[in-house]
Amino acid sequence: MPRALVLGGTGQVGAAVARRLLAACWDVDLTGRNPPRVEVDGARFLRSDRTDPDDLRAAIERGVDLLVDNVCYTAAHAKLLLSHLDRVGSTVMLSSKAVYVDEEGRHSNSPGGPSFRGPIRETQPTLPPGDMPYDSPEGYGPNKVAAERVFLESGHPVTILRPSKVHGEGAESPREWFFVKRVLDCRPAVLLARRGAGTDHTTAAANIAALIEAAAAKPGTRILNAADPDAPSGLEIARTIARHLGHDWDEVLLDEAGPLGRHPWDRLPPIVLDTTAATELGYVPAGNYATTVAAAVDWLVVNPPAIPDFDYAAEDRYLRAACA
Repeated sequence: MPRALVLGGTGQVGAAVARRLLAACWDVDLTGRNPPRVEVDGARFLRSDRTDPDDLRAAIERGVDLLVDNVCYTAAHAKLLLSHLDRVGSTVMLSSKAVYVDEEGRHSNSPGGPSFRGPIRETQPTLPPGDMPYDSPEGYGPNKVAAERVFLESGHPVTILRPSKVHGEGAESPREWFFVKRVLDCRPAVLLARRGAGTDHTTAAANIAALIEAAAAKPGTRILNAADPDAPSGLEIARTIARHLGHDWDEVLLDEAGPLGRHPWDRLPPIVLDTTAATELGYVPAGNYATTVAAAVDWLVVNPPAIPDFDYAAEDRYLRAACA
């Protein structure tokens, strides 16, 4: 069987990739410093540090048909892999839509956010490469660009994926919790800033896995956006989650931009990725947002994250004042 190795494969993307490739008769190894947050029958876990050269060598030494690098954040991380790529059939690196800039040079982590004129294609300008701290709003995108360039200039077949707001089982900081928690707490109303119109394209881990499988079937050097076939607004996401969990609430649509009612997808103008290039490669989505998020919502109900409680008191004060 062909062998797939997922570096940093213990979270939502690793679980989805493992399920997809195992179903297609691949041999799958997932690496990480800690065990997977979601168990996938048939996948092996290799305790390994992505930043340790010896760990990388041990994970790759017997050969890899497909390497998925889920935790490459800097050019230095990318360079650690270069000497091993002669043992790899093809590589997929998970980058981010945070690399894109609008006409004013603003990106997803800029104060106020960017203003794109329409769906973003892979030809959209990006931030310049940088090497400032990658775990900062200013450094995340530039470091991803720098890592991309190392791979793209390596001469090896590397596919760069640029996902948006990723969702799936095993997420460490699940955005859907914003609504799932309110349903579990039986909140009678959900408040949504800007009337819930904010949109920041969703990307199911299951759809990333489908795209990775398509890229593996046609090794090459390319950049592809990775996103769900639909781009639901915050209001549509709230309705999807409430409906899935059988909960009814009043929708309080606020005209203001926040902070009351601000949710993780609150972007206007909307941020939407164009996935034409992925489709032309042969990518067929595993499903739309409502279809793919269901398993993640069910997983959250059983595995609530350690996230501070929301400010229900402020919401209640607003609701009381509105009814006075």
